[in-house]
Amino acid sequence: MVHKIIEWSMRNRFIVLLLSAGLFVWGIFAVQKNPIDAIPDLSENQVIVFTEWMGRSPQLIEDQVTYPLVTNLQGIPKIKYVRGSSMFGMSFIYVIFEDDVDVYWARERVMERISTISKTLPDGVAPQLGPDGTGVGHVLWYTLDAPDMDLGEQRAIQDWYVKFALQNIPGVSEIASFGGFQKQYQINIDPNKLLYYKLSVPQVISAVRSNNNESGGRKFEMSNMGYIIKTSGYLKSIAEIANIPVKNQNGIPIKVSDLATVQMTGETRLGIFDQDGKGERAGGIVVMRYGENAAEVIDKVKAKMKEVSKGLPKGVKFDIVYDRGELIKESIDSIKHTLIEEMIVVSLIVLVFLFHWRSALSIIIQIPITIAASFILLNAFDISSNIMSLTGIALAIGVIVDNGIIMSENAYKHLAERYELWEKDQNKTTTS
Repeated sequence: MVHKIIEWSMRNRFIVLLLSAGLFVWGIFAVQKNPIDAIPDLSENQVIVFTEWMGRSPQLIEDQVTYPLVTNLQGIPKIKYVRGSSMFGMSFIYVIFEDDVDVYWARERVMERISTISKTLPDGVAPQLGPDGTGVGHVLWYTLDAPDMDLGEQRAIQDWYVKFALQNIPGVSEIASFGGFQKQYQINIDPNKLLYYKLSVPQVISAVRSNNNESGGRKFEMSNMGYIIKTSGYLKSIAEIANIPVKNQNGIPIKVSDLATVQMTGETRLGIFDQDGKGERAGGIVVMRYGENAAEVIDKVKAKMKEVSKGLPKGVKFDIVYDRGELIKESIDSIKHTLIEEMIVVSLIVLVFLFHWRSALSIIIQIPITIAASFILLNAFDISSNIMSLTGIALAIGVIVDNGIIMSENAYKHLAERYELWEKDQNKTTTS
């Protein structure tokens, strides 16, 4: 079989060269389409289920949230195992699927199962899926450099302006905010006043919740015109919260201000983000979507940042603290230079040792064609251009050249033997 292929190739050199040129062009297009990253994504095929139940102890979270979720999620098809983690006010479930399962198919199956489990969980507990990223999806970290702005305002700019602008970039799964203070209204109730007015905490909560609501009425017609009745009851200031009536005693309303103090403050924090020991800052983490090109996503995020920075308050600017794009560029450039140097060195060695330019040329041509064709296979198997894949290609150059040298030397040896036999026949004919 091999002899027939070689024989056909020798008789149809033009077709072989044409196929090689077509393969090389196809490989060039594959190189341009292949996703680029610094490190390979070796993380597990997982779906994260996040549940928040603030104010509850880890043991209560484990008993009433984590355990029911873990036990009910184990029956999903093509699942390997389920891991659960409980902490103060939060529960994390890691559903690990088999490697050949599509990540979005897995997310759909988990979401279907969660919709049936939610009925068994405590009131107000709503599990939600984590971002469709991987363990190596954090491609860029940034902070807001705002020396004349307090942390609450920095976090507000991040949550209500920057986050929404960057979230719409193709390839971005999530913008995770960190640092600063999340502003909130706090009602600090005096227990002695509750006892005096014979009220309870649930009554105060119910009064505030019912007043911070917008309700609709009905439509009626009058004088050939239609009117829609609605009430707008959203609370907008500290004074409005303080004036909420909780109870009526002897015709006198008992307001929230009679029972508690209302103030604007920050949500309780479990940690801080300090940059280079120069103080706290607020910022965000860009989480890349599963299977995206990291280099392209980072370039798009940086371009969007320039556009978003025009709308930031005076004196506020972005400060990138972690950029995988630089690591990607340096690592890929290093491997590319190594490949080029190796190709040049190998070509020179082949020329020196064979000392036959036609044989050396046939071997040297194999190097770029084989490397270009390898990217076709990388795209077929969804493998990105990273340190490991490109290093494997660099190591394979020696095998490629070695194969060509063996074939050339074998052909040269057979030709030399035939030429020697031909010379003997010619000498015999001349002697006769």
